[in-house]
Amino acid sequence: MALLELEDLRVRYGHIQAVQGVSFSLNQGQVLALVGANGAGKSTVLKAVIGLVRPAAGAIRLGGAAIAGREPAEIVRAGIALCPEGRRVFPELTVLKNLQSGAYTRARSPEVEADLEEAFRHFPILRERRRQLAGSLSGGEQQMLAIARALMARPRVLMLDEPTLGLAPLVVQEIGRVVRDIRARGVSIVLAEQNAFWALRLADHAVVMETGRVALSGPGPEMLDNPYVQKAYLGG
Repeated sequence: MALLELEDLRVRYGHIQAVQGVSFSLNQGQVLALVGANGAGKSTVLKAVIGLVRPAAGAIRLGGAAIAGREPAEIVRAGIALCPEGRRVFPELTVLKNLQSGAYTRARSPEVEADLEEAFRHFPILRERRRQLAGSLSGGEQQMLAIARALMARPRVLMLDEPTLGLAPLVVQEIGRVVRDIRARGVSIVLAEQNAFWALRLADHAVVMETGRVALSGPGPEMLDNPYVQKAYLGG
């Protein structure tokens, strides 16, 4: 059984069909790349999964259980976390407080301190900056903090929305390393990305979206060699 399944997902904003019949599945420990241009519907899919928007139709299942329409906090407790586009850290809180906020559904757990250490292992710079205000960090450091904060929920599925947007190549490389490390621990990952080359190199499976629909899907490495993908997204 797939860990995360979307079946014929449809989302409307008023009269606008933002997502039209998207289906895919994700197994434990896999990376799925959700690739497409800005406005393709990638972020809307993630928002529907985490409960920030309510689907107009279709099914979303986590471990076989229906989660569409549940409250976001309930979905986080069930095992899904979202690192949103634009980082959305709390600028007037310290790095440490931002990280602790990611564990709000399990704040009394004795494992929280161990998870903080794990976050600092993934991103050593955050240990050095732990008493700084998040708003004083560089863009790359804020992205690292946003990913680490999402991991503090101990998700089974981690969704990253445009994690490389506006970042320097060395930071993008570092985030790729962390994605591989997280996957090796058995966490499933959804990458919603405009940087198709980066995402497809990491992905076990890829879904290419255009105007709210699935245009192509298949193994990530095969998508790198697909002539349409090369022409439309890789500059081939």
